[in-house]
Amino acid sequence: MWLHVNSAAAQDFNDRWSIIPKAHAEPAPQAPEQTNQSPQTQSPIEQEPPQNSEDRSATRSFNRVFSGKASFYSYSKRKTASGATFDRDSLTAAHRNLPFGTHVRVTDLKSSKSVVVRITDRGPWVRGRVIDLSLAAARSLGITDRGVAQVRVVVL
Repeated sequence: MWLHVNSAAAQDFNDRWSIIPKAHAEPAPQAPEQTNQSPQTQSPIEQEPPQNSEDRSATRSFNRVFSGKASFYSYSKRKTASGATFDRDSLTAAHRNLPFGTHVRVTDLKSSKSVVVRITDRGPWVRGRVIDLSLAAARSLGITDRGVAQVRVVVL
């Protein structure tokens, strides 16, 4: 029983290494001309909610300003997620998804004190918190007696 198979030599590079085989489909139809519609006539699905920089969620790392609860942490002689040794006397912080080395200004909303910290670790792992500060950063904000504080964080 003989089976005829196209040789690789008969195919070009894109045909051999394409993950999706080429389909012989008709081109997509042209989109109808868009008319200028006022925002009131658009459907709710097409409208984007207004963005207020003060109320942005901390779950999206591309936000430049967000607010929420901050706590502090302190342990001795362990490595952070970035690989650096944790120093509780340095102005550092932990955030879930901001890149390591990012500088942020953390402002306590109750006292209006602020401190600039560098992201060196991952966390906080407690629901409802947006940032974990080192002991030195918490002391400079004056939140060590409260433990948790409402803060505003600005990515610099």
